[in-house]
Amino acid sequence: MNQSCEAKKKPKTFRELIKSSYFLRPFLGIVIGGIGGYLYYHFVGCSSGSCAITGNPFMSTIAGSFLGFFAFNSPCSKC
Repeated sequence: MNQSCEAKKKPKTFRELIKSSYFLRPFLGIVIGGIGGYLYYHFVGCSSGSCAITGNPFMSTIAGSFLGFFAFNSPCSKC
């Protein structure tokens, strides 16, 4: 199987790291996922408070951040 993926050059300085996709994609995934998790808590969340994830805004935001991180850093989208 011949894949035409080119190896990305890794950043050497902190400034290059911040501007590169090594930092930007995971950061955006965490932020967008966290916002989505909070919005899910706010509009759909459990009203009784007995739900482990959706009954607490902090846990809902954390769960959304994890989902956003994994969605934006999917190994299937590397090539």
